[in-house]
Amino acid sequence: MDERLQKQLDFVLEIDKEKNIFRQTHLSGHGRRENDAEHAWHMAVMAYLLREYANEPVDIGRVMLMCLIHDIVEIEAGDTYAYDAESLKTQKAREDAAKEKIYSILPEDQKRELIALFDEFEDNETPEARYAHAMDNLQPLLLNHSNDGGDWIGHQVTAEQVYGRQRKTRLGSETLFQVSDAIIRENMKKGYIRED
Repeated sequence: MDERLQKQLDFVLEIDKEKNIFRQTHLSGHGRRENDAEHAWHMAVMAYLLREYANEPVDIGRVMLMCLIHDIVEIEAGDTYAYDAESLKTQKAREDAAKEKIYSILPEDQKRELIALFDEFEDNETPEARYAHAMDNLQPLLLNHSNDGGDWIGHQVTAEQVYGRQRKTRLGSETLFQVSDAIIRENMKKGYIRED
């Protein structure tokens, strides 16, 4: 087998480990915790289905690939819970080290391509990145809502924390931010999200 193909297949096996990285968010219907691969797949399908609500025209293939690769670094860096202030302080350093290690398995041209796409997502400056971030924010919100706020209750999440994350949704989709806002307000009213 040629070296390029061997590197690509090695990477394919490496990213299978993403299925073992479990997030804090539970599957809909009070299911088990979702893993990173399920989260990425769900986001990619959502991005395609909801693309008409993006604030700006986007290259949907690029958005979907961002959704699919954005958490591969968590194979090495671990999942960082969105509302864990301490872990968020070290997230970038952990993920940068993981990015270099994991993407270095690939042939150099594909390594550069996927790192550039990952960095574009993280920088959140292009229409594609902003829309992909809207998916990353909306997806767990929908799951938490479907589970009667179980994860918000369990972690004593406040409205300010949820709004802090969802404000980025507005950058990618005003329409989906309005949906998020309605969900947050409903869950505050029910007492699932703390108001303080």
